Amino acid sequence: MEFHNGSFGSIFKLWLAATLAFLLLLLLVSQGWSPVDMMAASRRQRATTPTGRNSDEKNEEIIFDESYDETLTPFGLHSQSNFAGLAELLPKVATDDRTVIITSVNEAFARPGSLLDLFRESFYAGEKINHLLDHLVVVAIDAAAYQHCRRVHPFCYLLQANTSMNLSSASNYMSDPYVELVWAKLELQQRVLQLGYNFLYTDVDIVWFRDPFRHIGVHADMATSSDLYFGDPDDIDRSWPNTGFYYVKATNRTVEMLRRWRAARWRFPRGHEQTIFNHIKHELTAADGDLRVRLQFLDTARFGGFCQLFRNDMAKACTMHANCCVSLGNKLSDLRDVLGQWRNYTVIKPAERRRIFEWRVPAKCGTPDKRAARAPDSDRRAIS
Repeated sequence: MEFHNGSFGSIFKLWLAATLAFLLLLLLVSQGWSPVDMMAASRRQRATTPTGRNSDEKNEEIIFDESYDETLTPFGLHSQSNFAGLAELLPKVATDDRTVIITSVNEAFARPGSLLDLFRESFYAGEKINHLLDHLVVVAIDAAAYQHCRRVHPFCYLLQANTSMNLSSASNYMSDPYVELVWAKLELQQRVLQLGYNFLYTDVDIVWFRDPFRHIGVHADMATSSDLYFGDPDDIDRSWPNTGFYYVKATNRTVEMLRRWRAARWRFPRGHEQTIFNHIKHELTAADGDLRVRLQFLDTARFGGFCQLFRNDMAKACTMHANCCVSLGNKLSDLRDVLGQWRNYTVIKPAERRRIFEWRVPAKCGTPDKRAARAPDSDRRAIS
């Protein structure tokens, strides 16, 4: 094959440009940049105003995007398919203000008599909150869980996680299947926001008593439950987020927040989504940053958990989370007891509720001393 000098020169230039681009990519990765970081930076540059600051109007705008921007997930794996059927399901479930409640189950949590049944039961035992089930999407991460869900609930969605791991059993906290599951859920939540829907995510090992939306600030981009709470919903420094229960408003700002949250997995490869969110919460909320997420921490007096029973008056309780609790059997036993305590409380006449009714210490999920010892470390949270 013959090459003219001009053709050879063009080919050489293309080869040189490709080589330099590859070397630049290696340099950026060696400095801690990921492909997701670079794509996010490109999006941020396009979203800025001519002055270089993000437009508040653009960040506040509710977005609606039918297309799916498939990006690289951590460690170079492509995201799953574009969530077929999700855009059709959400309008059937959403409230008038385009809000959906989301929980997720595998086969172990969805089978009869397991956590999904107990979770749904709590809505009927709670104070006039059973109508919220009409706005609940149960995300099943395996086919058996999907079939169990369809048995008891009208709005089920099968999430085909891009992994060869077995996600159907009750995975131990921080096991490989557990970690893959929490990141798959986060990707789906980002997609919900991209479609223009607010969401309240709740782990299925949480029982509900009262309407939580009454305690979420109207100006909050995100409101999250807490493992540690010191009385100030804006206390970023001391509060420990528990992302087993959190609300996110659908705006361009929060879509970018979830992109950065997922991208941060490259920087903290040993962490799970809650630990990493705690690491980057200052970046996301900084007043001099380009995102300035408005984050609210929810009072543990209303959104409690087994890590520590903070100011545990049943008169204030909205939810109770079986966190800091190992094994499905222990969670089921103690959550059934919690629901039994709640039922006993609700039959007491309001005039006789003048004293504080406190929750009993969970019988199966550890002693108070053991819970208090691990409560300050949110990395030890055990969720479904």
